[in-house]
Amino acid sequence: MQPAERPGEIERRLRDVFQPESLQVEDESHLHAGHAGARDGRGHFRVSIISEAFEGLSLIRRHRLVYEAMGSLMETDIHALSIEAIASSEF
Repeated sequence: MQPAERPGEIERRLRDVFQPESLQVEDESHLHAGHAGARDGRGHFRVSIISEAFEGLSLIRRHRLVYEAMGSLMETDIHALSIEAIASSEF
C-alpha cells in the first residue's frame, strides 16, 4: 500500500468495525523521520475514536480491539499507533 493511502485504510477499517460517532486519524510519520522505526517504511499514526462499542471495556481491551481491526496493517504498514478510544458515554 502506498503511504498516502494508509490513513484512509485505517479510517475505513475503524468505521467498519466500530461505527464511531467521531473518528480522527492523523499521519505523524513526518515527525519520526530518521527514527529507527521509520527506516522500514511503515508509518506512525494517532487515532482518536469515540464509539458505543467501547462501553464497559477496559483501556487495554479497547486498544486490543483497535489493533485487531488493523489486522495485517500492523505488520505491513503501521510501525506505531497511538490510540485514544473513548466510550460514547464518556465523551
